[in-house]
Order: sequence, then structure tokens, then C-alpha cells
Amino acid sequence: MRITVAGTGYVGLSLAVLLSQHHDVIALDIVPQKVDMINNRRSPIADAEIEDYLANHDLRLTATCDAKTAYGSAELVIIATPTNYDPQKNYFDTSSVENVIEQVMTLNPSAAMVIKSTIPVGYTQSVSEKYQCNRIFFSPEFLREGKALYDNLYPSRIIVGVPEGSAISDMALRFASMLQEGAIKDNIPTLSMKSTEAEAVKLFANTYLALRVSYFNELDTFAEMRGLDTKSIIDGVGLDPRIGTHYNNPSFGYGGYCLPKDTKQLLANYQNVPQNLIEAIVNANHTRKDYIADRILDLAGYPKNSRPVIGIYRLVMKSGSDNFRQSSIQGVMKRLRAHGVDVVIYEPTLKENEFFGNRVITDFDEFKTICHVIVANRFSAELTEVQDKIYTRDLYFRD
Repeated sequence: MRITVAGTGYVGLSLAVLLSQHHDVIALDIVPQKVDMINNRRSPIADAEIEDYLANHDLRLTATCDAKTAYGSAELVIIATPTNYDPQKNYFDTSSVENVIEQVMTLNPSAAMVIKSTIPVGYTQSVSEKYQCNRIFFSPEFLREGKALYDNLYPSRIIVGVPEGSAISDMALRFASMLQEGAIKDNIPTLSMKSTEAEAVKLFANTYLALRVSYFNELDTFAEMRGLDTKSIIDGVGLDPRIGTHYNNPSFGYGGYCLPKDTKQLLANYQNVPQNLIEAIVNANHTRKDYIADRILDLAGYPKNSRPVIGIYRLVMKSGSDNFRQSSIQGVMKRLRAHGVDVVIYEPTLKENEFFGNRVITDFDEFKTICHVIVANRFSAELTEVQDKIYTRDLYFRD
């Protein structure tokens, strides 16, 4: 099949690589540097499996910035463009998805389209009606940053959702079979349902993950304030097989591409529906960042020490990722800056000298020398020598 993937972030590029093992795939992006890297078999994002497959596997993959070329001959267009949460509209910004739909309908009216971007509940049905197009379906993604291709090679499940009254069911099932074909894992649980239910699966799954993060963070807050050993408590709680020992490492809050925006979007979808828990999950993340910032200020001796230098060790969400967007440490930084303290950042991947008004340092020796407190959402071996300065809630040295 001739496939075009619109967007080469984690979702789009991992799918382009996966499917190009067996199909002709064009990856479309608006950034020429990313296109050049892909055509030269180098990954523009940090993902070990994507890097390996681009460099060492025989892929039928090309990249372009030319929409006419990309869409003109496609039988299937995969839409994997960003849908950031718009706090003013209280809704995902789906304009990039609709731009792709409009271009495809103009350049190639017979092409089928599958939305892989995260969208509000009911969106695929509404957009199909808006454009009077019965060739659009939805398939949620369940990928981790830095492990996107791995999670496509070994997927937990494959889901396709088709709007009511659509004629696209056969293509949706064919798409599911192509994902199975590209995967290494056998016997992948595969579900077909209405598009609205598939959209709800995505948002409820991510909100549950945010709930789990928030739960163990609030357990940690309780333990730290009472002088208790958080790890002992978590170890004891997790031995209940109904709870388990996964996704239980305290942090400064949930962040990244998906959880902050997906929880807010699900809450917005609850308009006129009774709820308490969903709103609490959203609010819990703010409370955790407030608490973390207060603890850091205490350790730095503020306000008695009126101008402590607080160092932020890395902006990335977790090891193996290059994503800064919505990282929880940024929310903590804003709270620290509001108190007028000096914040410096050690982030060797940044070329700029400043990040949102904070000085960036790429020399670790300088960084560790000038800081009164070093804040690390996730611990690293190079911090061992300055452990007396470190504030982290990373108890398991993973995630």
C-alpha cells in the first residue's frame, strides 16, 4: 500500500518506520532539517529503535516537505500532527488535523485517512460530518517517549474506531492488520469499535496513568512531611498483585506530551457529567509542584538566604528522552522564579544561553560548584559526587 504519514514526531516517525518495512511510505513534515535527516537515515528524535531501524534496516521510506507529492498518490494518509491543549478554548487545538484533512480532500479525494493524533471524544464523528467525508477513522496510540518504535513493535493492543455510518470499516481493519504485520510481537489484542469509544479509550487510559503518578506522588508527600521512608511504604503497597510494582516511582509531577493535555481534555469532556476524581487528578499535579517548590526553598535556606542559587539538573522528562515540552520541572522552576531566587539550568543538549530567562550552563563542573541546591527529577550517576546538594524524589533510579 502507498502510505503518507503527516507529522514526524514520536507517533508519526515510529509509524512511518514500522510500516515502511512492507509498504511504500512518504513522511511529510514542514521542517526541512527533519526531512533531510530522515532521508539520510538519521533520526530527528531520540529513540534507540528508530535510530537503529533507519540506519540498519531496509525501509521503503522517503521524506518530503511537498504536500502535493506526499498526498497525491497515497491510498492511506496517517495524520500524526500535534494537538496541543488550548486553555483559552478548554479544548484540544485540532487545527493541524483539519488542515491535513482539507489538503487531502483537495489533492487526493479518494484517499482514506486515519487520525493518530490525540483528539477530544466525539471528534472523528464530528469532523466526518463537517467535511461530509466517510473515509476518516481513528486509531489511538499508546506510545512512550523514547520508546515509540519499540511500543509499535511490541504493542499492548491495537484499536481502530470507525464513525457511525462510515464506509471505512474495511480500510480500518486493513490498517490494523498492517500494524500487526510490522510488529514483532505475535497475537496482539486487537479491537474494533466506534470512533467515539476509541477516542475515550485513549483519554481514559492516559488519565489513569496520571492518576497513578499522582497517587504515588501524594503518598510521597505524606511520607516526606511525616519523616517516613517512602520507599518502604511503596514496596509494601506494591506487593498487592492488584496494585503492582510498576509506574510507582515518585516524581515532581506528571508531564510530557500527553498526560497534562489529555487529563485536561477529558475533564473538559465531562461538562454536564457528574465527577470528582477527574478534576482531582488535574489539580493534584498543581499541588505536587507547589509542594516540591516549597521543599526546595526550605533546603536552600530561603528566605533567610535571600538569593540562593538553585540548579536544575536536566529539563527532559526522563532518561532516554529529548522532550522538554510540559516537563514537570518547568512548573517547579516557574514557582521558584516567582520567589526571586536565582535558577540555573544544566542541560547539555541546549545550544541557547538562556531558557525562559534562566541561565543555561553546559559545564557540569561549573554547575555543581555554584549551586546551593541541585534539583533532579531523575537521578543520574554523575550526581553521586554532589549528593549532599541533591534534591530528588527518584527512589528507584528508573523511569
